[in-house]
Amino acid sequence: MLANILSRYWWMTLLRGVLWVLFGICVLAQPGISLVTLTLLFGAFALADGIVKVGSAIGGRSEHEHWGVLLLAGLCGIGVGILTFMSPGITALVLLFYIAVWAIAIGLMELVVAIRLRKEIEGEFWLGLAGVASIIFGVLLMARPGAGALSVLAMIGGFAIVIGLIEIVFAIRARGFVNRARAAVRPAV
Repeated sequence: MLANILSRYWWMTLLRGVLWVLFGICVLAQPGISLVTLTLLFGAFALADGIVKVGSAIGGRSEHEHWGVLLLAGLCGIGVGILTFMSPGITALVLLFYIAVWAIAIGLMELVVAIRLRKEIEGEFWLGLAGVASIIFGVLLMARPGAGALSVLAMIGGFAIVIGLIEIVFAIRARGFVNRARAAVRPAV
């Protein structure tokens, strides 16, 4: 049961949420940040987020047949992180497209998981909301690539904080999925 994986590894989702918020705060706190620094900061975040997702997927692979969706999302994040570190001097346009494609891919995967969980858990809305926010963010970045990475720092930082807070709320709710499911299945004594 995917809800069991999310419940048991809720702390990994919480960690991802905290990483999102910290990334957003770092970006907003340093408005004069250079493009190379932004690139490396984003690369480190994408890599860390990907590793946490891969850990959650591998940890829950024996419990759910659809653990591959989470694994794919994690590998996508690791790939984007590695690509970012391989070319730290990339242009603002390429960085925006890296971020946009990554956000859309993660958003789509989160929507798929939320839809699959709608009958297993309560609160799948939060995961779906995070997916929709990621997709909207990615589309907005692609629609205005000429603006450059430095001019959208506030949008990137704000997005990271919003997604982080949503992930934190989802993690807290996920912590009790299995306990609520077990309580519902137990016969009344």
